Amino acid sequence: MDNWLTSSNGKNEDLVISSRVRLARNLAKVPFPHKLNEEKSKKVIELVENAFYKDDNIKNQFTTNYLWNKNENERKMFLEKHLISNNLIDSSNKSAFILNKDETISIMINEEDHIRIQCITSGLNLEEVYDVSDKIDNILEEDLEYAFDERFGYLTSCPTNLGTGLRASVMLHLPAISFNNQINGLLNTLSQVGMTIRGLHGEGSRALGNIYQISNQVTLGRSEEEIMTNLKVLVNQVINEEKSCRANIIKNSRYELENEMYRCLGILRYAVLLGLNEALNFLSYVRLGVEMGMIKDISKSTLNSLLVEIQPANIQQNSNTVLTNREINFKRAKIVREKLKNVTA
Repeated sequence: MDNWLTSSNGKNEDLVISSRVRLARNLAKVPFPHKLNEEKSKKVIELVENAFYKDDNIKNQFTTNYLWNKNENERKMFLEKHLISNNLIDSSNKSAFILNKDETISIMINEEDHIRIQCITSGLNLEEVYDVSDKIDNILEEDLEYAFDERFGYLTSCPTNLGTGLRASVMLHLPAISFNNQINGLLNTLSQVGMTIRGLHGEGSRALGNIYQISNQVTLGRSEEEIMTNLKVLVNQVINEEKSCRANIIKNSRYELENEMYRCLGILRYAVLLGLNEALNFLSYVRLGVEMGMIKDISKSTLNSLLVEIQPANIQQNSNTVLTNREINFKRAKIVREKLKNVTA
């Protein structure tokens, strides 16, 4: 799989930034993570590691990260890369995650459930990420007994994950739908068919930079294939709607759109201080210009990597001292200026 931050080879990558699949699993006859103390939680980590690290190839490609050995900034940096969740950080005294070198596969241990297998790649590639997730799931299940019920499927800490335990999501850039104030209508439509729409960092996050994640809400009573097919159909419908909205904007407000694109590009290329929210919003206009062929000499992989590089923890991690918010804003502007210095309109 391609890392979504550095690749722009994914299917429908003009609008779809990434595809992700997450499988929730729990060990049979073991209390859910929130009921475990540190000692028993670390025993779960040991069991998962013993089941996973079976051959030299896996050992060479993966590493376990114990969150209690990481500082707060390091933990947040993993979150900003979409490699772990806030729930895992909240239990950092007794949680860990296994990560591959390409940073496309993450196995979270003692999050809301004992095991959260996550695979993420660029573009609309749900089949690929599910296939990899399923293979990892099979490796673990060879030595681990999962909590499973014939009626309810895989048993999970939250009832909404019962059944397949599968959450599939697609991250999209939807500026035109946002400009037309159609996001609330889209949310209502998706909820009626068992889907939901969230912000840049998933559940509980805001849609900064007009970037949204569409995922399934229902896992019980539907097969993995049905969930994936339904999501893919809906994503393609959203893509078509976004393209239609863009065409209408070009037809009715082309000059105003171009003006906003180039103004945002100019600010990003010369700003000395940039807040996170304004940087993401300006980058959305630049991304739209790139997607529509109006802004040249910048790849979508550069724009993807900026989504993470300008986040506070990543900026802080690359500094040798603790930065103030003002200093972070200064560093952020410098990063963006360097990335966009050769861009032409």
